[in-house]
Amino acid sequence: MNVFRRLNRTLGDLNYVEGIRRAFDDRPLQCSLYVTDQCNLDCHYCTEFDNSVPHPGIDDLKRWVLKIRDLGTERIALVGGEPLMHPDVVELVRYCRELGFSTSLTTNGFLLSPELVRALEDAGLGVMQISVDRMTPSPVTRKSMKTLLGKLDLVMQSRIKLHVTGVICQDTLDECEQVLATGLAKGIPTEIRLVHAGPDSVCRVDPGARDRLRTLIHSMLARKKAGEKIHTTRALLDYQLDLIEGRQPEWTCTGGFKLFFVSATGRFMECSMKPTPYHIEEMTRERMRSYYRKKDCQNGCGVYCVVGTSMFYEHPLRYVSGEVMPRARQLWSDARPSPSTG
Repeated sequence: MNVFRRLNRTLGDLNYVEGIRRAFDDRPLQCSLYVTDQCNLDCHYCTEFDNSVPHPGIDDLKRWVLKIRDLGTERIALVGGEPLMHPDVVELVRYCRELGFSTSLTTNGFLLSPELVRALEDAGLGVMQISVDRMTPSPVTRKSMKTLLGKLDLVMQSRIKLHVTGVICQDTLDECEQVLATGLAKGIPTEIRLVHAGPDSVCRVDPGARDRLRTLIHSMLARKKAGEKIHTTRALLDYQLDLIEGRQPEWTCTGGFKLFFVSATGRFMECSMKPTPYHIEEMTRERMRSYYRKKDCQNGCGVYCVVGTSMFYEHPLRYVSGEVMPRARQLWSDARPSPSTG
């Protein structure tokens, strides 16, 4: 990848100016929309799929997306289940872009093909997150580098910005750091996250030994400080260390306000774990504002997008300042020609 393309990929991920503006108003920053509850995999730690539920219709999805936009939301993340299972996902991406959303999609990557990547690229998809947990498949998760390397290459050859995210648990401990190293070596922003509990506050798989988890998070902190493309913030890495040590950091949840979810039936959700009685079409900014409060479920919360957004909203300048030097080192690295290009 030439130097200008590498710089563009790094700069394109810097959404802090837009985010800081959102930190001082009452409009939401991001919505995660469940395109479908269905999934082609059955990862043992996952609570977010149900293959008995039909896909929502494209007209319903478009109506919900328009409402999400009318609420003032700037970013939309298409999630699931497995969003690529929806037959109209490309049309939905195109519609989101026509409305002016910054649009991302989270996938396990198994259904990607050259044709589908080109279609998503042409529709205007900005960012794709691919989940990779191990180097090789296991009974707990089939999301492995061995399986997905070719899929990663397909996306890297497109204009779609790519990042890789994996889950750290006992089953992945022996291989997830190699996943991290492999993604970074390919120039892909990559992170691995502590597995979180389900809606019942119970982990469905063994989280793993605390000392090994601690070592992995410290490894990512060191790599990030050195300018490697760790795709998370210093604040969230520190937060995960707090979880490992049993500490309870002070923060106020913005789930349902600055960041919210919409289910595949159109239900408004504070986060991926907390449905509300309301349909998205019933929501107003005033009602959403009421969800900005400390919540009984926030101690030990593993919905990292909500935690990160909440920490950012409370202290935006402090949050961003922790990213300045690592990002500067990334840009310096990207500005230097790679050995293959001279």
